[in-house]
Amino acid sequence: MSRLCAWPWHRVPMGGWSPGAITRGCGWARTAGLRREPNPRVAGRLGRREPAGFDVCSSSRPRRRWRHHSAITVTNEPILEFKPGSPERAALQKALADLKGKTEAIPCVIGGEEVWTPTVRYQLSPFNHAHKVAKFCYASKELINKAINAALAARKEWDLKPVQDRAQIFLKAADMLSGPRRAEVLAKTMIGQGKTVIQAEIDAAAELIDFFRFNAKYALELEKSQPISVDISTNSMVYRGLEGFVAAVSPFNFTAIGGNLAGAPALMGNVVLWKPSDTALLSSYAVYKILLEAGLPPSVVQFVPADGPVFGDTVTSSEHLCGLNFTGSVPTFKRLWKQVSENLDQYRNFPRLAGECGGKNFHLVHSSADVGSVVNGTLRSAFEYGGQKCSACSRLYAPASLWPQIKEKLLEEHGKIKVGDPTQDFGTFFSAVIDDKSFARIKKWIEHAKKSPNLTILAGGGCDDSVGYFIEPCIVESKDPQDPIMKEEIFGPILTVYVYPEERYKEVLELIDTTTPYGLTGAVFAQEKRIIEEARSFLRNAAGNFYINDKSTGSVVAQQPFGGSRISGTNDKPGGPHYILRWTSPQAIKETHVPLTDWRYAYMQ
Repeated sequence: MSRLCAWPWHRVPMGGWSPGAITRGCGWARTAGLRREPNPRVAGRLGRREPAGFDVCSSSRPRRRWRHHSAITVTNEPILEFKPGSPERAALQKALADLKGKTEAIPCVIGGEEVWTPTVRYQLSPFNHAHKVAKFCYASKELINKAINAALAARKEWDLKPVQDRAQIFLKAADMLSGPRRAEVLAKTMIGQGKTVIQAEIDAAAELIDFFRFNAKYALELEKSQPISVDISTNSMVYRGLEGFVAAVSPFNFTAIGGNLAGAPALMGNVVLWKPSDTALLSSYAVYKILLEAGLPPSVVQFVPADGPVFGDTVTSSEHLCGLNFTGSVPTFKRLWKQVSENLDQYRNFPRLAGECGGKNFHLVHSSADVGSVVNGTLRSAFEYGGQKCSACSRLYAPASLWPQIKEKLLEEHGKIKVGDPTQDFGTFFSAVIDDKSFARIKKWIEHAKKSPNLTILAGGGCDDSVGYFIEPCIVESKDPQDPIMKEEIFGPILTVYVYPEERYKEVLELIDTTTPYGLTGAVFAQEKRIIEEARSFLRNAAGNFYINDKSTGSVVAQQPFGGSRISGTNDKPGGPHYILRWTSPQAIKETHVPLTDWRYAYMQ
């Protein structure tokens, strides 16, 4: 029996996978979320291919081709509803109560050892900034270099570990998140990052679980993707990790992104330095500990909270940097990219740079649109999580003929939005923005709207930071489609509407495409097929994720792989099957079975 078959797993009620699902030769295995395809042609050590895996193709010259088998089948993690009286609601409320008034000490973790430095910082709860939810410290330049050395020392052994063994660690972590650790990670995301129960659930549970499971599936399938062979020689592809270390820099707004930025490269055999956001330390550390408990060797991922510039300067100056996996602001990514370019002569490899940097996302409404879908989709996209999603809608283009209906309904529903403490009132739609810097920046935009002759605040915009960093959802109407509020990313609960004359619809398409330098997400609302196709064609480069009669947020792993281009990022589409290719360096191997008897070619005889 193989190691994977002997692994002592428990069944997780919410679906998932079973060890037999990635073990060849162990028969059928099935859970609620996964089905294994039988693959009988295995001999010896786990993962070895035998000649029986070839198929002979009919052609003028016989050729052999690898037979491909799906390693595992997984489904998206079900989203729990947290209805009153449900077990998941009771478990979450208990986890929230356990965190009330508590401050968790979070060290740097270097080579498996907890390290504290004198540079102590605190993570505050956004909706109650008197509550220090975490105490942590910044790694110094010397400590970051120590982390690099610890990672490099572990690289060879980790890279040589079979992908089946690496995958099982992430599958186990997903099962832990799906079951016994779900409430803990949700509670830490809610308290630390100000998320409501549903926003925490779709992020820290469902999306993170999906990242771990689908990435494992994609990695196993990639290993089975092999070149064709011929009678006299066998060709194979080895998917190696990159030579060096990957620096993962994660944002505050999605717990899942942090887990994926560090986890995806690690899955593919890389060692990682993970710099989490200062304002998401509590949940990030919980995810890190779950990975360790699931079996991730301590030195594969170094947990390195640090001052941004110090971390960036240190990792980009190391000759061993082989990759940067980043989500954050455009200026920061540009700075890191520039530093890499300036240090190219000292690197052992060209570093892989992957980045996602936000957007100025649009909802385009045609006169044939369904008003209810427009209003409800826009309210969700613009104001869920206080507009602090890189995919959030911040500009709405509405036709004059529909604007009176949209405006009436938009203001009516806006009045029902509840902003507050999401841990005390599950009826809260969104909570405070993440910190004092964000609060001050968004408040300046509201002041701009109040002063500008081109802008009118239709609703909301109140600001109060006495207890938490609260900003009311704000709807602004602009007479000028080129006003800065229509062009620059705000990352807060502000929606700006431009009402256009219906006969200028095609001009509006041009306007949407050229107003901002971003290209992340966008949506068109229309019932006429011709209009939809025209918008898809004209706005082809305006959005990496394009939605038709749906909001611009809410991408789901394996359903809508996420990312955009222009200055929104490198569009590597995490959540899709191609993303893991960024974190592997394939090696093609040819083995010839017939001796070469002459150096001369036939035509030379």
